Amino acid sequence: MWLKPEEILLKNAFKLWVTEKDNEYFVLQRRRGYGEGGGGLTGLLVGTLDTVLDSTSKVAPYRILHHTPDSQVYWSIACGVTKDEIVQHWDWLQQNIMTTLCVFDSSEDITSFVQGKIRGLIAEEGKTSLVLEDDPEKFREALLRFEKWFELPPKEKLVTYYSCSYWKGKVPCQGWLYLSTNFLCFYSYLLGAEVKLVISWDEIWRLEKTSNVILTESIHVLAHGEDHYFSMLLHLSETFVIMEQLADYSIKRLFDKEAFQREPALSDPLQITKRGLEAHAKSAQFRTFFRLPREENLLEVHESFLWVPFSHFNTLGKICLSENYLCFASQDGSQCHVIIPMREVVSVEKPDSSSRALTVCVRGKRALRFSEVRDYQRLANTIRSRCGISASPQHSTSAEVTHSFMCLLTFSLKAVSTEALMTVFHPQDVENLDPKMLKEKMKEQSWNIHFSEYGRGTSMFFTRKTRDLIVRGVPEALRGELWMLFSGTPNINLWCYVPFSSVGAVNDMATHPDEIERDLHRSLPEHPAFQSDTGISALRRVLTAYAYRNPKIGYCQAMNILTSVLLLYAKEEEAFWLLVAVCERMLPDYFNRRIIGALVDQAVFEDLIRENLPQLVEHMTDLSFFSSVSLSWFLTLFISVLPIESAVNVVDCFFYDGIKAILQLGLAVLDYNMEALISCHDDAEAVTILNKFFDSVTNKDSPLPPTVQQASVGNNDKASHLNVDISELIREAYEKYGNLRAEEVESSRKRNKLYVIQTLEDTTKQNVIRVVSQEVRLSASHLDELYNLFKRQHFLSCYWTMQSPALLHHDPSLAYLEQYQLGFQQFTVLFSLLEPWAFCTTKSTLSLWVFRLIDENQDGLVNFKEFCCALDTLYSGSFTNKLKFLFKLHLPPAFDLPEDGVIRKSPERGRGKVDLQAYLKQWQNEILKKEETIKDLPRINQTQFIQFSKTLYNIFHGDPEEEALYRAVAHVTSLLLRMEEVGRRLQEPSSPPESAKPTGASAAEDSDTPSSHNSQDAGPDLAEVEWSFSFEQVLASLLNEPAIVSFFERPVDIQAKLGQAKMSYTFY
Repeated sequence: MWLKPEEILLKNAFKLWVTEKDNEYFVLQRRRGYGEGGGGLTGLLVGTLDTVLDSTSKVAPYRILHHTPDSQVYWSIACGVTKDEIVQHWDWLQQNIMTTLCVFDSSEDITSFVQGKIRGLIAEEGKTSLVLEDDPEKFREALLRFEKWFELPPKEKLVTYYSCSYWKGKVPCQGWLYLSTNFLCFYSYLLGAEVKLVISWDEIWRLEKTSNVILTESIHVLAHGEDHYFSMLLHLSETFVIMEQLADYSIKRLFDKEAFQREPALSDPLQITKRGLEAHAKSAQFRTFFRLPREENLLEVHESFLWVPFSHFNTLGKICLSENYLCFASQDGSQCHVIIPMREVVSVEKPDSSSRALTVCVRGKRALRFSEVRDYQRLANTIRSRCGISASPQHSTSAEVTHSFMCLLTFSLKAVSTEALMTVFHPQDVENLDPKMLKEKMKEQSWNIHFSEYGRGTSMFFTRKTRDLIVRGVPEALRGELWMLFSGTPNINLWCYVPFSSVGAVNDMATHPDEIERDLHRSLPEHPAFQSDTGISALRRVLTAYAYRNPKIGYCQAMNILTSVLLLYAKEEEAFWLLVAVCERMLPDYFNRRIIGALVDQAVFEDLIRENLPQLVEHMTDLSFFSSVSLSWFLTLFISVLPIESAVNVVDCFFYDGIKAILQLGLAVLDYNMEALISCHDDAEAVTILNKFFDSVTNKDSPLPPTVQQASVGNNDKASHLNVDISELIREAYEKYGNLRAEEVESSRKRNKLYVIQTLEDTTKQNVIRVVSQEVRLSASHLDELYNLFKRQHFLSCYWTMQSPALLHHDPSLAYLEQYQLGFQQFTVLFSLLEPWAFCTTKSTLSLWVFRLIDENQDGLVNFKEFCCALDTLYSGSFTNKLKFLFKLHLPPAFDLPEDGVIRKSPERGRGKVDLQAYLKQWQNEILKKEETIKDLPRINQTQFIQFSKTLYNIFHGDPEEEALYRAVAHVTSLLLRMEEVGRRLQEPSSPPESAKPTGASAAEDSDTPSSHNSQDAGPDLAEVEWSFSFEQVLASLLNEPAIVSFFERPVDIQAKLGQAKMSYTFY
């Protein structure tokens, strides 16, 4: 590797380096302790220095120096891991540089020319891979060490590296932590003790920052059931963020590719950089906080003061700028933030240069004054340019989306409701104002005052007062508007991710109609709106529209309950976009077959219970009970357990504070029932206690008529549960647990997501092993190791590309056996490691035949069951079964392949939900499938038989009894051919006279007679083609050869095979 020329001191260097080659201008040296001789104690010391010190000249075992005869100064210009690499550089210098140096007159000119040439080579090399690194030269040095120490495939992309200590037992090892796209690696070498650690990101169960008495602060990694601790990191928080990003990146790309496809910035695993990951993390945090579309990226951050007119003071905070939004968030504890769409900006003024201030004027005669902005000139210019670019396209996009969505919702040729269902079914009686309606009007007045002070709509200031109003309850008339505002929907619905082209397309592509129809009448059946066709039709249109928009999610249970509540207070189009915000941003990964998001939040909830309710934890050590009970709380936002008039208050808080509000309320519910839960004796009693509590929750301020409010079961048992007002419960939740920060929740989500997904993967493995164990003779432990190898090979095909067949077809919603599959190339690698016999030079051809034979549905992919059944036959099958397997390898479809070996048929998979009917039909066919007998096998023709004989020769190659086995195969082949020849001759005398021959015999004879235009050799060739043998003939002949029978019946050491295969995956 060429290095940036750097002057070095050679006064003491010759003690550590040995000169291998030299000439007038260059010296090639080898590091002591490397290559021949080892180096003894010197080698140990040198190796320790190489690990601890961060310098290429002290790490690379070979280097090239440049010098001139009349100068004592040496310049390092190249280094290499292997001698071949450094010799290649040396030869290049001899051929391209040495012949040119003689034309220069001075040593300075020679050195300047050499340095310029080397820098040019480095610049040419770094155009692609290193252009995005902060310090390309230093990164090149680290990359050299990374490649030398870990010997990973050349395509593996190093992201960053850090000096740290790794705790192995109770002794720390000082070394280097390398973070690449697919692996976490650590290397240490101290006085002959080498420590090398390689963990793939997809194998990590836990990743968290910890501290204890010994380690003040460290990073804990749990993988393969082992704990690993890394400490003494100079930038521990930065390191942890990068590790967290890489682990999450791996999880999304390998386990949840649907979510990963939304991340275009991370689409190429070969182009991931530290800077890109840091920017991605900041942008994600920025979008989550301000509820912005996922297309927005954080471009600039400026610290400044914002004049808050309603408080009459300047609040310190940060200006965050994205492509289409100007946002501000305070940092002084006032909890004030504001979002300004660029389309709303009218002008940007700089009234006062001395205070470095600028004023942003927005529509509605409002202005925001920012002061003490360090680079206010640049910020003003950026805002102006963004406003000019984004104004017209956004408005046209909004109009286009609205039109296309209306087309989508009207596919049933019925008019879309332009009013919320609550307005239609429960209009307010203006003349009859009872105390509840008067209180409702007072709430509306409070919000109107708030709007006059803080603004209304997208550009409204969000403050503590806003949250206080939310906690007290949102008035019925404003609920739909505020849900839209707080969810960020006005920002989201400006972007149409899936173009809705025509009404006909919706009819043709509507998904999950049966599931939707089945659940329509289960959605708030007690509410009058959903006892009529108006509400049912609106619900059907919104659910069908979303299933069409997002086929990855389609329709899942609980979406109907949530959507029905949204339709009560929002128009159909607004309800649709609210559903989009909830399913795709506020509750990510909730509504799919594995409900990963809900399981992750339940794990977060368990952590919060341990932290905030220690008395409950002491009594109920197994917190999984709360996970099972609280699942409906998270999936339906408490709608399914609370009366509707109380549940809408919870939804108010959810749209303002996100999942944090649900977690707080869950803690408050458990805290309220603490004594009763502690005194219960079993889970059933605890469930009863919670159900009675929820039934006792009321909303005393609800203006809804009694026909809408749900009857409280708890009223019949007032002795055990007095009525609890939902506003008081929510207020108590905010008072006790309101200090829970959104950033902490997101961090806990990331930490628990790894564990949840790995747990699901482990469950999948157990289910697969349980199913496959019924079909094979392999033990459960062997199947466990085989599954790990199979899954590892599957991932290896996904690490360095996004286009592998296995990755493109991976769908977590598929049946267990179909989730991980291997294409032909991946199958060949794994099968070659596990096959019981050596297939010699034709290994790839035979692997292709095996692949085609076990690929029962001919889709170009092999699942774990198919793979295990083949290995089980080869490992533990009887002599007859093994021979039958080899025999079938030489019959269609395994033997009749394209000449190039390319698998032609590979249907699209994972594009939608599972066709359950197809799986049930396939399962039924497998049950009814008749067991194949040897008489069912077709005969093998001459070409196939010749290849069958060659296969046997290849299998026996290298065996201690090779010579005897070869003779046995030759004897069997000769015997079968003689049997065929005798059979043909026996038919000739028994043939009838010419005139009495049947038509078939005459035709056969005619075919044996050379025609007038063919040569005399044509007849025998045609006769040979007609030769064929049955499996019974082949089996009977081979059974007469003890050497062959003994070979096939020889037991295979399965554990040794698995051990050798695992060794080959040590670093991959």
